[in-house]
Amino acid sequence: MRIQIVLYDGFDPLDVVAPFEVLHAGAVASGGTLDVELVSAEGPREVVGGTGGLALRATAALDPARADLVVVPGASGPVGDPGETPDEGAAEGAADDASEATIPVLIGRTLSTELPALLGAAMTGPTTTVATVCGGSLVLALAGLIEGRPATTHHLGLDLLEATGARAVRARVVDDGDLVTGAGVTSGLDLALHLLEREVGPRIAHAVEELFAYERRGTVWRSRGPAPAAF
Repeated sequence: MRIQIVLYDGFDPLDVVAPFEVLHAGAVASGGTLDVELVSAEGPREVVGGTGGLALRATAALDPARADLVVVPGASGPVGDPGETPDEGAAEGAADDASEATIPVLIGRTLSTELPALLGAAMTGPTTTVATVCGGSLVLALAGLIEGRPATTHHLGLDLLEATGARAVRARVVDDGDLVTGAGVTSGLDLALHLLEREVGPRIAHAVEELFAYERRGTVWRSRGPAPAAF
């Protein structure tokens, strides 16, 4: 199973590193059934994150035709003005360094790259799952890729997610089949462990949980079973 974790300018490092470590450990525990790599829309390059100028290297190009699972992180930086829209931020902050720009600016900038088209191809791939951590779901939502679909994001972004036409769900992890989304930053651990259990099996996921001394939080939301009555 080929897993590509996307880097873009201003990405949140923990949104990337937490899933990478969990999924890489799953690859080792499963005897190499998973292949995990860092990619960018532009191909191999150093990509500067939004936290203190920390950079990671993309070793390949995002390729929806090759990837079985694509993981999209959120951005890291100042929260910014609550009234600032990602589109406005993208235009006004185009010259800003990634480590100085606000989160809406950084997410908005992805709309002017090849990333939305590549993610759109991944979303329509018959065997590809797209997963997101934190504001990664807003990257998809602002590109018009998840309208009408249940998804989650950081709690500060739930209203924006809803405004794009997605169905915002206040849950730690939301599994909608070929779209799996995680909430706040540390939910990348929970998301990746859930994906390990789903794709490779609970014994592998449990072994990685033990290795990292971490137990998943919350119930994974799925559109199954009866709707709850109002409390």
